[in-house]
Amino acid sequence: MILFLAFSSAVAQNVTESKVEEFHVGVVLDLGTIVGKVAHTNISIAVEDFYAVHPNYTTRIVLHVRDSLSDDVQAASEVLDLLENYNVQAIIGPQKSSQAVFISALGNKHQVPIISFTATSTSLSSRRLPYFVQATARDSAQVRSIASIIKNDYGRGIIPDLVNVLEGIDAHIPYRSAIDESATGEQITHELYKLMTMQTRVFVVHMASSLGSLFFTKAKEIGMMSKGFVWIITDGLASLIDSLNPSVVEAMNGALGVESYVPKSTELDNFTMRWYTRSRNDHPNDPTLKLNIFGLRRYDTIWAVAQAAEKAKVTEAKFQRPPALKNYTSSKTLENSRNGPATLKVILQTKFEGLSGYFELSDGQLQVSMFQIINVVGKAHRSDQRTSTTTYSTTRNLNIVIWPGESTEVPRGWEIPTNGKKLQVGIVAEFNTTENVSSSYDDFVYQVYLKKYDIAVVGITIRYNRSLYVNFTLPYTESGIAMVVPVKESINKNAWIFLKPLTPGMWFGTIMLFIYTGTVIWLLELLGNKNVHGPIPRQLATMIYFSLFEEKEKVKRFISRIVLVIWLFFIVVLKSCYTASLTSMLTVQQLQPTVTNVGELLKTGESVGYGRGSYIKGVLEDLGFDKSKIKPYDTLEDFHSALSKGSKSGGSAAFVGEIPYINLFLAEHCKGYTMVGPIYKTAGFGYISSTALQKGSPIIGGISQAILNITGGDTIIQIEKKWIGDQNNCQNVGTISGTGSLTFDSFAGLIIATGVASTTSLMVALIIYFCKNKQVGHENGDSEQIMPQEENKDSGDGEKQCQEAAGARGMHEQINNVMRNGSLVICRGERIRSSWVSSSSARF
Repeated sequence: MILFLAFSSAVAQNVTESKVEEFHVGVVLDLGTIVGKVAHTNISIAVEDFYAVHPNYTTRIVLHVRDSLSDDVQAASEVLDLLENYNVQAIIGPQKSSQAVFISALGNKHQVPIISFTATSTSLSSRRLPYFVQATARDSAQVRSIASIIKNDYGRGIIPDLVNVLEGIDAHIPYRSAIDESATGEQITHELYKLMTMQTRVFVVHMASSLGSLFFTKAKEIGMMSKGFVWIITDGLASLIDSLNPSVVEAMNGALGVESYVPKSTELDNFTMRWYTRSRNDHPNDPTLKLNIFGLRRYDTIWAVAQAAEKAKVTEAKFQRPPALKNYTSSKTLENSRNGPATLKVILQTKFEGLSGYFELSDGQLQVSMFQIINVVGKAHRSDQRTSTTTYSTTRNLNIVIWPGESTEVPRGWEIPTNGKKLQVGIVAEFNTTENVSSSYDDFVYQVYLKKYDIAVVGITIRYNRSLYVNFTLPYTESGIAMVVPVKESINKNAWIFLKPLTPGMWFGTIMLFIYTGTVIWLLELLGNKNVHGPIPRQLATMIYFSLFEEKEKVKRFISRIVLVIWLFFIVVLKSCYTASLTSMLTVQQLQPTVTNVGELLKTGESVGYGRGSYIKGVLEDLGFDKSKIKPYDTLEDFHSALSKGSKSGGSAAFVGEIPYINLFLAEHCKGYTMVGPIYKTAGFGYISSTALQKGSPIIGGISQAILNITGGDTIIQIEKKWIGDQNNCQNVGTISGTGSLTFDSFAGLIIATGVASTTSLMVALIIYFCKNKQVGHENGDSEQIMPQEENKDSGDGEKQCQEAAGARGMHEQINNVMRNGSLVICRGERIRSSWVSSSSARF
């Protein structure tokens, strides 16, 4: 039985071995480089590990390694040889993007997958070249992480994407320096000196490790790795820091870098130990080699290809040539691969957790999600933070960064070079144009955009259209548009000036309140004071007396005195204000502007002036002024002369300008003029004087900070007093409006209080009066009462009583008419009959 089982196993093994298919894979490396050497070791280990894990697979990949010698033509030649003579079904490599351009075209033409783990150029699009697969992070994937460094703290393929992302955080690239891979140390030094003459001090370095080593060595020599400089290196160089010469790493001290994040795992630790053992055997003359991200991705790429070979069920495929072209090497004579489409499809569907992290090649490129930022310190580097490829946010803040020059202070990113080009500063003379300056401020600012000037100062207003092509610092003075107009005497001192202290509305309101208060006091007294009784003229006289004077003998009731006190308080306040206002009108000069708003100028059609070359002309046209009514002037004296003449005499009725200029005008011509406005509150304008600089100028932040230092304290006040004068000394500064008359609104509180007190008192008095009379009516008028008849009385006594009742009724006739109440006395012979007797008539 044992012999039988052993025999059966041997037979099965022979059958299995006979069914194994070979899957030929070409490998193109630059074996003289660090990346090539590390990758070569990783490939060998990857094949061994994969089939140790999958011993039952019926396909076995056969590797054909070729050395491109770092030459693009040699790389292409090796690929053609692999396609023709070895019938490879896939090609891993090449390392350089320049080599991949031609080789990917070959793969696309003959339907052979080309898988590169180092070619990062975004120009190698999977849409244009569907058979080219990038098993590494594209340059565009790391640009957001680079931008996050620039935002948080202060090759040709990467530049377009980097420019777009940096513009998204308001950072700009003023210069692009292209250094050839074969550049000498002298050529690199010359380019570095050119960079030193520029203002920017933030540099992004995107180059191979060999060129990068020479570049940073020269930068260190000429002093560009000192305090104030910022160096950011991309993934291609940052990932190989550990493999560079220690002297090169020391020269890069203070640089920041972006490299792919590799998660830690037990498998990675075990592989690293095995790799170092194998590397010493494969490269005994290069013991400094260290494992890097490119080697790990090459390992994972082999696993992906091996899985694709098994799942695609490949068949033997050869690239046949016609007999006549048997010895002729040309891609045109090669046929398409039969297994290429199926192999590519499986490769793009491959997803697994590899040594380099999650490995997925969908869409023809590696899906990288995380990068980490490193800081080169001493002879090594340290990892600081992880950043996402799709957002600027970070999982944790940066540690303290050691910048070039061993500084922990965050560089501001720009300097004024002492040996560089001097700044060209353009200055505009106030209200004055010269032959060297355009007549339009917009044109002058545009000269900054054209780089005729680096900066323009003095009276440059921040406007939307200007901000499209220049940058502005923070404002250094107040904003707004206003008018300067002449002032005139506002009071005509004639015989009726005594009426001026109160407006017509105030006069009318006071008289009406006077009548109402007098009526209320009269009614209150009428209900309980016999002195009020009498003819109507006498009662009216009493009413006026009550309103003007406080006489205890005349005003008896307490509630009447309350109303009278409130009224007299109002009279005293009004009298004091009237006296003060009349005194001011008779003794102090009263001035008011000839024009109070822009609408008056538009209605009257008068001319207005503005500073020549200012944007105010456009503002006036937008407001509706006729172009013939808008007159430009050059100097402050021209404005004074035009305003003195007036619009009807060939001058202007008003000068419209920005508030700083108006303050300057009033400082020299205070008497006779005043400022009206600002008018932007109604017209919708609000502009600020500032400083214009070229777009992306690095000195904007420094100038703005200096401006804040001045405007935030007493310095700006002292400057204004020195050059404009003390505005408090000018009586006409500010808007002067109104006549100084007392209005109804000024006494609204007292008027309301007086009216409420009078009305409330009257209502209370009436309620008390009616309630009291009603109570008496219930007591004496429930049933008709007849006065008892006295026996043995002569009829003469009854007649006398009737006459007395008639007299009493005459005394209270007016009360009965007003209040509709009282006594009704009926005489019937010898009897007196009363239907209702009031308290006032009961006395008789």
